[in-house]
Amino acid sequence: MSHVKVFDTTLRDGEQSAGVNLNRLEKVEIAKQLERFGVDRMEAGFPASSPAEFESVQEIANTIKNCSVTGLARASKKDIDSAWEALKGGVEPRLHIFLATSPVHMTHKLKKTPDEVVATAVEAVTYAKEKFPHVQWSAEDACRTDLDFLVHIIEEVIKAGASVINLPDTVGYTTPKEYGYMFRYVKENVPNIHDVTLSAHCHNDLGMAVSNSLTAIENGAEQIEGTINGIGERAGNAALEEIAVALAIRSDRYPYTTRLNLREIKRTSDLVSKLTGMMVPGNKAVVGRNAFAHESGIHQDGVLKESTTYEIITPEMVGVDSNHLVLGKHSGRHAFNQKVETLGFDLNEERLKQAFVKFKDLTAKKKEVTDEDLFAILTDTQTENKDAKKYELQSFQVQYGSYNLPTATIALTLPDGERKEMANTGQGSVEAIYNTLDGLIHEQVHLQDYQLSSIGKGRDALAEVHVQLTVNGSPAAGRGSAQDVLEASARAFLNAVNRVIAKEQAYEETTKEAQL
Repeated sequence: MSHVKVFDTTLRDGEQSAGVNLNRLEKVEIAKQLERFGVDRMEAGFPASSPAEFESVQEIANTIKNCSVTGLARASKKDIDSAWEALKGGVEPRLHIFLATSPVHMTHKLKKTPDEVVATAVEAVTYAKEKFPHVQWSAEDACRTDLDFLVHIIEEVIKAGASVINLPDTVGYTTPKEYGYMFRYVKENVPNIHDVTLSAHCHNDLGMAVSNSLTAIENGAEQIEGTINGIGERAGNAALEEIAVALAIRSDRYPYTTRLNLREIKRTSDLVSKLTGMMVPGNKAVVGRNAFAHESGIHQDGVLKESTTYEIITPEMVGVDSNHLVLGKHSGRHAFNQKVETLGFDLNEERLKQAFVKFKDLTAKKKEVTDEDLFAILTDTQTENKDAKKYELQSFQVQYGSYNLPTATIALTLPDGERKEMANTGQGSVEAIYNTLDGLIHEQVHLQDYQLSSIGKGRDALAEVHVQLTVNGSPAAGRGSAQDVLEASARAFLNAVNRVIAKEQAYEETTKEAQL
């Protein structure tokens, strides 16, 4: 069986999803989980895009030891230099350069002739190869590129030192038959193509990203690119978990292997969903909550008699455990620490103590604490920036009745340490809370989206709220979880505001350092 490399771009292309804005701690946590999942290459971000992005990529490169960390760069020396400074501390630094090759992009975006595009690509790859041991070059919008021109430019960048050639379906336009033909054509007509690895990167605008990716593998692609849960710009990217399971289940049709640990799929999916705020649809293949649910009586009867009648993927295969009830109010520190390790978290002593306190607080309200509950506690603890100035919720109270105007009273600690309290009303309880918070904080805030979901099942399940705000004109995403829906709503609002404050604080510190 042939081996296929897995190139994960959740932290770069995935983060380009509308409304997603991960901070440094969240990116690092996702990176560590991707390492556990077993990806071969991890695109950590676009270092030249901002100081914060540079720092995130640099920390990920210095943290991850079991896969190659990659950074994106345009075909410019400035981008390449920035990427090298961010990635040079990694175990196998890798650069991903992209340049558009389709007529529409060359004419209207780049405003370059085909010969100028070839010269630019060759110059960039040559320069990058002086620094990086591995250089990947992408023909942006390859699927709408003239095939003979594509063959020519690929041959030249390979001569310049590229070791991976990526042929992306940038706008999700192509079909499996067309995409497969493009790979065959390149394989048959580029004389030095055997010196490199061919890679496929598909977008899902027409819902064919996974199908196109599998077809690319059949036609010579030795590396597949995608994101967890298929997140990404517009309609997203190919979902890596779907490709991985398809290769495993249909090995009779696809004799290809990866080094992915399929039992890490559900945890990886849950972490990305929680931190990005992008909920996984219930009917999503492989990781949706209904993926192993059987409503039809005929289906239920068949599964009870023999699971393979209607269940081609076992829950255990992707890390869905049938028994989640593990800890309660009598559980001690030792049992808690063991569970933290089992769930794959690596917390320092301080954060472990903080998580244990939150766990004990929860056991006072819930008889049994599930894996999902612990996952929420541990994720929030691990990704919380303790040093940043922020608003902290001290207390809140909401008065509501069928014939009364909802009124919220809230006490906050402000970023400067001052304690402030205020009451306000709204047409509903959540609106009353948000109107009150709006009056307490100094920033200008506008709510754009609000989503409520539950963590786990049952009456005592934790509530999780995700919000999209603009804070002083900047987009911000926030999340909050609590047993009470209203408390979760308040925490999500403040989480979004605090993210912007932390970002502004980091920018100010970076600017001061640059001036010194």
